[in-house]
This record gives sequence, C-alpha cells and structure tokens, in this order.
Amino acid sequence: MKRRILGGTGISVSEYALGAMMLGAWGNTDHDEGVRIVHRALDAGINFVDTADVYAAGESEEIVGKALKGRRDEVVLATKFFNSMGPDANQGGNSRRWIVRAVEDSLRRLGTDHIDLYQVHRPDPATDIDETLSALSDLVRSGKVRAVGTSTFPAEAIVEAQWTAERRGHIRFRSEQPPYSLLARSVEAAVLPTAQRYGMGVLTWGPLSAGWLSGRDLSASSRAGLEAQKFDLSIPENARKATAVSALAEVAAEAGLSLPHLATAFVRSHPAVTSVIIGPRTLDQLNGLLEGSEVTLSAEVLDRIDAIVPPGTDLNRADSYYVPPAVADPALRRR
Repeated sequence: MKRRILGGTGISVSEYALGAMMLGAWGNTDHDEGVRIVHRALDAGINFVDTADVYAAGESEEIVGKALKGRRDEVVLATKFFNSMGPDANQGGNSRRWIVRAVEDSLRRLGTDHIDLYQVHRPDPATDIDETLSALSDLVRSGKVRAVGTSTFPAEAIVEAQWTAERRGHIRFRSEQPPYSLLARSVEAAVLPTAQRYGMGVLTWGPLSAGWLSGRDLSASSRAGLEAQKFDLSIPENARKATAVSALAEVAAEAGLSLPHLATAFVRSHPAVTSVIIGPRTLDQLNGLLEGSEVTLSAEVLDRIDAIVPPGTDLNRADSYYVPPAVADPALRRR
C-alpha cells in the first residue's frame, strides 16, 4: 500500500483509509467481524482509520477501539465531532463547550489517550470559527489531539478558517474531507484547489457514491426505501446518474477493470487527494476493494470519464451533502 504525506503535518498515511461508518448499528452489528475488518485492513498496509462520534451513536468508535488494542501505534487515527449526540441542543455543534466534552467521549470510546486527526464534521453557522479553532488549538497543545481538519466544508469556509487561524494565532486546519466520486465532482471546481492552495491534505469519502458505483443491482438496494431521493429513478438527477453509471461500466469493462476499481482509482488519481476512504460493511467487500489498490488510469480512460461526467459537476446536487445556511433557512433571505 503506497503512502503519502497528510498536508504539511509530516504524517505518512496510506492511499486508502479505512472508513468505519459501517461498523455497528448503521451497517455490520457483529463486533467481532468489525474487529477482523480493521485487522485485515492493517495487515494489508492501511494505516489510516477514520470514524466519527455520530456513527451508530458511538458504537463505531467502540469497535475501532477494540480492534486497536495492542496495535494503536500502527495507526493514524481520525475521528469527527459536530452532529447531535443527545437530546440537548448543546450536545453537538462546534462550540468550545461541546468540543471539550466530545473529545473526552471519543477518547474513552476509542480507548486511547490521543487522536491523530480530529475533524469538524460540518460547518456550524451558529458558532464563530474563532471559537472553534481556539478550542481545537488548546486540544493540540494539551497533546490530546495531534492535528485538526474539516469535513464537507465549502471553499469559502476553508478560506475563512485559514484566515482566522493566521490572524488569531490558532492551530490551522491541516486537512479537508469532502465527498468525491465519478458522479459527484463539484469539489474539483473550488474545494480541491483551495485545499491545495493552503497545503491541506485531502481525505475523500463516498468513492462508490452511496452504492451507485458498487456494481450491485440498485433496484434491489435496501437503501432505496430509506434514501429514496438518492435512488428513485423517477427523479431526473438520478436518471442521469443511472445513464452515467451504465456508460462508466462500459469504460471499466473495456479497461479490464471492475466498476468499483475504476471508481476508487479515479478519485485517487487527482493530485490534491491524499487518501481515499473506503467503507466496507463486510470482509468480502474490503477484500474486493483492496484488490484495486494498485490500479492506475490512463489519460485516455480519464478523458472518457470526463466526457460522461463533466469535471466539476454533480449529477445530483444532493450528493454535495452541504446546503449553505442562506439557502436552507428561508429566514435568512426574507425581510
């Protein structure tokens, strides 16, 4: 497994990161198999593990903690905070009050005394970024956190955070974790160039686009009922995705690749990308993805992909997973 340096941190990470969202109630409830998935990934050369407090209400972190007993020093461990972890309004968000509680909860569940990369899971319009960076800087200086990053931040929020860190003397964000796939390429327009401009590492998620690029029969997907807006082919955006998937499958076949291997190799080929999160639910899924870890795409294949899904575009806007507050909240655009 090849490695790259995560931004300017000096931390060496594998080109694949193991995403643990599917470990626990959101995916695989068998803790023993979850531990085996983590161990298989480590044995294959993956040294980067990414989870979040919200995944299965902390269960994912607990499984990762079990798996890393005796192997913690082998791993660059990343987790995230922001999403609600309880009924109280203060049990979530990016305030100092919540951050100092959330990190202790994550450390306990993970069974470790430090987190290598602590990430803000989403922007919080209710909290001044200066407040968030101040709290995170204290965690770095205390030794509980080694580096800090963001997830699914728009380019303008990345710039504001970098500016605030410089002017206020805070530790700056060293990484960004955006959604990025063959079907969701909007981050190519501004997010990835902005990350490059500030020397940030990029840890991408969703290379298989929630299953669209898995090679499975999506009509039988159990997720179709839960997330109809992402799979309902009567929605024009999803119909466009289905057409694109068929065309991309032909490109993969002609290149002698499976569709998942084409998808992960595509994301890995962008010069801004440090590591691609793969999020298997089973050992078989992990093994299948690992088989494509050395795949590289020719310029001809990349050009064919561009002709199917134009650079910088999302075929379904919902795949950006971020709606600016001024768009989401009518009160912010009406007198």
